Amino acid sequence: MKTKVQTKITSRQDSTQLKKPLHANFTKKVKIAVDKLIKNIKSTIYIDTVKLEYITAANIAGGHVMLADSHGVGKTSLAKALAGSIQWQKKRSKSRNNNYIEPFSRIQCTVDLLPQDILGYTKLEGSTNRIVFNKGPIFAYFVLCDEINLLTPKTQGSFFQAMEERTVTVEGTTYDLPYPFFIISTMNLKGAHLFPLPAPQLDRFMIQISLGFPNFADETAIIKQHGRNDAWDNFGTVITSQELLSWQALVDKIEIHPDIIKYITTCVRKTRNYPDVLMGASPRTGVKVSRLARALALIRGETFVSLDLIKEIFMAAVAHRLIMSDPAQSAERVVEDILNTVPVESP
Repeated sequence: MKTKVQTKITSRQDSTQLKKPLHANFTKKVKIAVDKLIKNIKSTIYIDTVKLEYITAANIAGGHVMLADSHGVGKTSLAKALAGSIQWQKKRSKSRNNNYIEPFSRIQCTVDLLPQDILGYTKLEGSTNRIVFNKGPIFAYFVLCDEINLLTPKTQGSFFQAMEERTVTVEGTTYDLPYPFFIISTMNLKGAHLFPLPAPQLDRFMIQISLGFPNFADETAIIKQHGRNDAWDNFGTVITSQELLSWQALVDKIEIHPDIIKYITTCVRKTRNYPDVLMGASPRTGVKVSRLARALALIRGETFVSLDLIKEIFMAAVAHRLIMSDPAQSAERVVEDILNTVPVESP
C-alpha cells in the first residue's frame, strides 16, 4: 500500500511524463493510421487531400467544421464517409428510457424545424407517470447538420451551448453530450429562405472550407462510381473510436514554441484594427488556431508546430470569423494581407 509521500512522488512523475515532448515514433504511428482513414474516405469521395486533413485535424482537436459550398458537391456524402470510417462503441445512455447514444446522426435543417426537434423534449411516460427526457438527434458522437442556414435564428441558437460546452439545457435541466462530440455542418451559399449565421455561432466553428467543383477527370469518375446503387457496398470502418480518443489525448503533447504563439496573437489582434473589418477575430480564434495546428502536425507525423503550418491553416481557421464593413468585400483578402505584412519576429 502506497504512503502519502509515495503517492505525491508518483503524481510528480506522472506530471513530468506528460510534459515530456512526444517521441516521433508516436506521431508516425498516428500518421499511418490517419493516412489509412483518408485513403478509405477517398475511395468513395473525391476531395482534395489537404482539405480532408484539415477536417480530420479539426475533429481530433475537438473542434467543429463548416462546409460552405454550392449544393450537390458532396458535402453530405463526405460527412457520411468520415463517420462511417470509424467503428463507434454503441453505449446505452443513463436516461430512464434507456436510449442508446447513436454513433452518427443527421439533422436535415428546414425553416420549420424547432429547437426541441434538435435537442429533445420531455414527456409524461404513461406506464410510470414519470416525466422522461427524449433525447434529440444532437445526442450522437458525430452529428451532421445539413444546410444549417435554412434554420431560423431561434433554432440556430440551439447549437450554441452544445458546440462550446458539450451540454444542452432543456426546461432547466442540463444534459451532457457524448464524448467525443463532433459537428460537421453544411451551408449553402446561394438559395431561397437562407438565414445568415450570427457571428458568435460562426466563431464556434474551428474551420470553414469549401470543397469546390471537381475537375473533369474527377467528375467523370464520380458519375461512373456513384451512378450505381452499389457505390457504397465495399465501404467500411478502418479505425476505432478508441484510436480517435487516443489521438485527441496526444494533441497537447505537440510542441508549440512561445514565439509561434506570439505570432498567432499578433495576427489575430491585427484583424481588429484593419480598416475594412467591422468586427475582428475574438480571443477564441487564437486558441482554435493553436489547437488545429497541433492536431494537423500530429496527423502529419510531426512533433512540433512550425510557422509555415500556422500560415497554411490561418485562412481556413480565421476568415469566416471576420465581419466586413461592406459584405461585398472579401475577408480572405484581409487575412492574406495580414499574413504578408506581419513580421515573423512579432513582439
